[in-house]
This record gives sequence, structure tokens and C-alpha cells, in this order.
Amino acid sequence: MTLILSNADVEKLLTMPDCIAALEEAYVDLADGRGVTRTRSDTITPTGRQDALYSLKSMDGVVPALGVGAVRINSDILTWPKIGNNVRRVKVPAAPNQRYTGLVLLFSTETGEPLAIFPDGVMQRIRVGATNGLGIKYMARQDASRIGILGSGWQAGTQLMAACTVRDIKSIRCFSPNKDNREKFSAEMSEILGIGVVPVAQTEDAIVGADIVMCSTNTVDAVFFERWLHEGMHLSSIKRPEVEPAAILRADRVVVHTHDGKPIHTVSKGLELPEDKENMGWQVASEIDFRKLPTLPEVIAGRVPGRTSDSEITCFLNNLGLGYQFAAAGAVVYKRAKEQGIGHDLPTDWFTEDVHP
Repeated sequence: MTLILSNADVEKLLTMPDCIAALEEAYVDLADGRGVTRTRSDTITPTGRQDALYSLKSMDGVVPALGVGAVRINSDILTWPKIGNNVRRVKVPAAPNQRYTGLVLLFSTETGEPLAIFPDGVMQRIRVGATNGLGIKYMARQDASRIGILGSGWQAGTQLMAACTVRDIKSIRCFSPNKDNREKFSAEMSEILGIGVVPVAQTEDAIVGADIVMCSTNTVDAVFFERWLHEGMHLSSIKRPEVEPAAILRADRVVVHTHDGKPIHTVSKGLELPEDKENMGWQVASEIDFRKLPTLPEVIAGRVPGRTSDSEITCFLNNLGLGYQFAAAGAVVYKRAKEQGIGHDLPTDWFTEDVHP
């Protein structure tokens, strides 16, 4: 039988500590070459809307030690509105009933059969948080206790959950341009974390005195600049464009998630991506050779240090997601779902075939 799960099921089954632990262990195998992952691929074409493009995105990875492989697929309608001073990459819920389309398919490496199918939304949010949490675990000062976060959207909550999992956080300040959003987010996260999250009106108010600064936005322009760096800070970003290149170059130690500088882009002839311009999106920090920087899996495996002194300025760039993450986290979700009887079974024969593919 093939297990069908919902986002609500995944949220019940995958805790932040569990996801951090699963990725931490799996990343050692990835650093050693036992685990494998494929560069994210985006196929982009026009759509019927004048203000949007269509993107079919996929990524996959295999964790042999867990006996699973996973494919993550997104079918997206993309827009690039300018909100305040920044251009943002915004997915539109254009499917029926104003919904998004993203799926994870989990496979057995022993039989090839599909083990589970579920939406990607909750898992992708948790795995991004867990990845940056691992960056904090290995790169922030041990006594780091004050966080400044830039952003109050979908990704920001799990960024704070992960940070609080790996460090004893005492205070959090949040800035985002929309006053109502940052106040609502701060109130919700204060209750969830049991720590006072204070909304602030200026970026600098969140950053000053922070041991850890977390960027968690959907911008394709920089939101963190070199002038805000200070001794002993750990800077964390969920996407490459959030940090000004000068800040990356000034940091004492920079670690990336993967050596892949950007996704594989296959684009319709004559189509220009709004974010594929000089000093924007994937073109940001083109002067930095990401292939020469250490990766988070290498740091976790002990091949390179994450921090060597309390005075260092460290920076983790979660520059590109990995399909491998969905295999590692998916294995946890599948095991627990089977143990707890959660989800709906469908005949595996519906997803396999008796003719040679």
C-alpha cells in the first residue's frame, strides 16, 4: 500500500528537533558521498496571465542508509511584485479554491515502490528552519542568546523554532516592513516559544546587540548590509539575495548549504525572468565563487570548522534547497505515520505498472 498524508499529518509527525536530528545525521552521509542529491531544476514558461510566469520545479535525493529516495515537485504561478523598497518573488495560489501545488513522492530503494505521497508545504518550511538551525548549532557562539529576525512570513516562524532548539535564546526582536504583520507574528511566536518576541519599527532596532541575525524573507533584493555586522555575530539567511555581497565578503567565515550556485534554469525562448538581472536574484554575489566555500554537510562531518573564536563573524547562506532533505525528513514522517496509523492507504498498484517503462 502507498500512504497518502496531508500537511496536517506531516505537522503532527515531524517536530523541529526530529528534523534537525534527521538532517544532521543524513548530512554526514552526504559529505562522505554515500548520500546523493540532484541540483534543483526550474522549467519556466509564459502563462495566460500577463503578470506571472509558470514554473515546474523539481529536486530529488537518496539516503541509502534510510532506504529511501524522494522527489519534490512544485507547479507554480510566479509573480514579482515590488513591495516597499524590495522586489519579492511571490507564488500565487491559482489552483482551484485558491491553493498551491507541491508534492513529495517517497520511494523505497529496495523495491522502487512509492511508499508515500504528501504535500510539500509543511515539510519544506520545517526543513528550511532545521537547516538554518544546524548552521546556528555549528557556527554561532555557544552563549548566543539574542536574536534579531528580519521577516515575519511563512518561513520566519520555523527559523525561530530551530534557533531555540539549538541555543538557549533569551530575547528576540522582529522587523518586517508591514507593522500589522510583524506585530501579529511577534504575538504568535511569543506564545509558541514562551519567549518574548518584540516587534520593532526599524531594521537596525532588530539587529543592534543581536548575537544571531536571521534573514527570512521572499525578497530578491538585499535586506542585510555590511554596516550592520559586528564582532561575534552569526548571520543566517534562507536565500542568497538577502545579504549584501560586501557583508558576505567581510565575514570571517562563510558556509553555504551546497556548492550549487543556482538552480538549473530551462526557460522558454525570449523569456526574461524579472529576478535574472544583474545584481538581483541569482545574479547577486556573482563575484563570490560558491564552489570554493565550505558546505554545511562538510562542517557537520567535521571536515572544516564552523567557528574558531567568539570574536569571529560567521555567516551561513542557505543558498539552495536539496531534494535530499525531503528524503531524510520523509523517512521520519513515513516511519512515524506507519507506527501511529496516520494517513490513508491506497493500492500501490495504482502507482506502478506491469509494462516495461
